[in-house]
Amino acid sequence: MQRRKPNEPSTIDELKSLAESAGYTVVGKVEQVRAPDPRYQVGYGKIKEIAELVKATGAQKIIFDNFLRPVQAYNIAKETGVEAIDRFQLILEIFARRASTTEAKLQIQLARLKYELTRAKEKVRLAKMGEQPGFMGLGAYEVDVYYETVKRQIQTITEKLRKIRRKRLLHRERRAELGFPSISLAGYTNAGKSSLFTALTEEEVPVDNALFTTLSTTTRLVKFSRKKFLLTDTVGFIDRLPITLIEAFRSTLEETIYSDLILLVVDVSELPATIEKKLKVCLETIDRIGASGIPIITALNKIDLISKEELQ
Repeated sequence: MQRRKPNEPSTIDELKSLAESAGYTVVGKVEQVRAPDPRYQVGYGKIKEIAELVKATGAQKIIFDNFLRPVQAYNIAKETGVEAIDRFQLILEIFARRASTTEAKLQIQLARLKYELTRAKEKVRLAKMGEQPGFMGLGAYEVDVYYETVKRQIQTITEKLRKIRRKRLLHRERRAELGFPSISLAGYTNAGKSSLFTALTEEEVPVDNALFTTLSTTTRLVKFSRKKFLLTDTVGFIDRLPITLIEAFRSTLEETIYSDLILLVVDVSELPATIEKKLKVCLETIDRIGASGIPIITALNKIDLISKEELQ
């Protein structure tokens, strides 16, 4: 479900791809062009339409491309009978499915808890009014107790990540002592960074036609055209990547910050407007993580998917 303003482009297809990457089977897509409604994010009539769609398809969850406040998620669940989540929660679910290292799992937990902390008091208050899907079990908590519990969990995970970050820093310093230049692969998720990494390093890393296949960095020494350099595969970017996730994955993204060069991988098999939009998102994200001063070379990828006519 996407609610957008008249001048905003539709991102419903990307939301569908995200949902499928999280393991969902999408049974319907709904869009509405209007200003946000404080109660449901979309209009009440549209909520009734969604409720009918849920009933007809047997859908078990509603995924919004828009940010949902707890009261909106609560109201939607009350009207439809199923849980409603937003884009951020969906991305967290994908990250949780993809995480394979201790660091990645901790980073995801941290992002989830920070997200919950901003909503904890309101969620508990709403749950006490009558539990709905997505609010189950919270009614037994006292507001302050739940809030403090989340804060303590954040502190514990932050300390664990701090220790891992120190180890990563030592590894980076040792690599720097070797004197090889470092190059980081960056780009929109599913642009083909890992495939390029595999081709250059001749080493297998997880490659899949799905979003966020890579969540942890991998660095290898590469010899190319008689020169040696360190090549790092990093987590992909996406439009409206929440600052909470950027902060949680700080130690992972730092590999890009400390690079000598960023190789920005772009999927050129997509429509020109999509390429332009994703390239803009990548450049904005590079700026947000503090890597805007690093030289960038753009690598046009997936050219094999373009017809000869399009190339000309």
